[in-house]
Amino acid sequence: MDILAKIIDLRNKKGWTEYKLSLESNVPQTTISSWFRKNVQPSVASLQAICNACGITLSQFFAEEDDLVQLTDCQKKLLEEYAALSQKQQDALLSLLISMRIDS
Repeated sequence: MDILAKIIDLRNKKGWTEYKLSLESNVPQTTISSWFRKNVQPSVASLQAICNACGITLSQFFAEEDDLVQLTDCQKKLLEEYAALSQKQQDALLSLLISMRIDS
C-alpha cells in the first residue's frame, strides 16, 4: 500500500488542501510537506492524527477502499470515551451493550 497516496486520496475526498489537513490533524504542514518531498512514511502518531481528522481509524486506513467507513461525531466520541475506560470497565460496558440489543 502506498501510504502517501492514501493520504492524498483521503485529503482530496474531504476537499482539503495540505494546509487544511494540517489544521484539522494538528500535524505541522512542514511535516506533511516533507513526507511528500522526501518520500518518507509518517510516524504512527502522525498517521493516527491524520486518521482522526478524517474520521477514520487506522484499521480503516489500511482496509481496502470498499471497506472504508466514515465515523459520525457521536461514534468518534463513543470510541474516545470507551478508550479512556479500564479493561474491566470496557468489558462491563460491552456486556451491558450486548444485553441491551433487541435481537439477543
